[in-house]
Amino acid sequence: MTPPPARAGSSLRPPLRVARAESVSLLPRGANLAYEPKFDGHRMLIFRVDGESVLQARSGRIVTAAFPDLAEAAGPLPEGTVLDGEVVVWSEGRTDFAAVQRRATATPGRAPSLARRLPASYAAFDLLAEGGEDLRGFTYEQRRRRLVALLAPLGPPLQAVPMTTDPDEAAEWYGSLPAIGVEGLVIKRIDQTYQTRHSGARAWRKLRHTAVRDAAVVGFTGPAERPHALVVTVPDDDAPVVSGPLAPALRPQAAAALPPLLPVPDEEPRAMAVGRGEIGYRPVEPGLMAEVEQRTTRHGATTVVRLRLPQDLDGD
Repeated sequence: MTPPPARAGSSLRPPLRVARAESVSLLPRGANLAYEPKFDGHRMLIFRVDGESVLQARSGRIVTAAFPDLAEAAGPLPEGTVLDGEVVVWSEGRTDFAAVQRRATATPGRAPSLARRLPASYAAFDLLAEGGEDLRGFTYEQRRRRLVALLAPLGPPLQAVPMTTDPDEAAEWYGSLPAIGVEGLVIKRIDQTYQTRHSGARAWRKLRHTAVRDAAVVGFTGPAERPHALVVTVPDDDAPVVSGPLAPALRPQAAAALPPLLPVPDEEPRAMAVGRGEIGYRPVEPGLMAEVEQRTTRHGATTVVRLRLPQDLDGD
């Protein structure tokens, strides 16, 4: 297939919408499919624009200050380059979502020391622009080839995710990669362009091992001595989501385990999360994890199954 001509003045700038994936329960098989591991981290776009690195979370929030190590690593990228991928932190041979969340919520003053203690890696899975050329109208196969060529000379912490077109190899990955914290696979058509939610399409597919996922607790609703619900962020998304009402047995556990409240200056707007509409909540310091089940989409029901207390994490 002949690549489409680049659009004049097509240099991309934040914020950009990102492509999304629809959940499936069985491994898709067939011609023209590519399979990638789905890492347990935060979705991020990396831009090189006006001689600077700019990092954008999936929500559109600019998070450059929280990841100075990745901003520096992106320095050699050509001007006008845009990468799509996942930020992960490795700990004892596994991805550590709690560590990613600590990095993502770091203040500019704490970010450099956290970067030294918890260095981030960037698993790039798409190339949206290179040298100011908008590649979103190119096929996945074309974008992938250019992504690998671009990042191969750089190496870690910026690197392309593994990919296979062999469904049997993908099935082997699906069975073995959870040991290193990889939660499943993303499946893409190699002849497909980069399609965002704005176009009404979820062209990618994602296959997870379970509907239950680790989530970072970022706040709560209700009284501190008996919270009504927890506010969490899940891998691949930095937007806080309000859970459904906590089970009665979980409320005293949550009250005892919740980290200290984060101070919120009077001039800052009230912290808001996605639930049934925008819901105010009380933010807490990072550290507490929970297992949650999401039965529908990100804006659907999120149920807290149990808290991930320190004694649980020690045995992982």
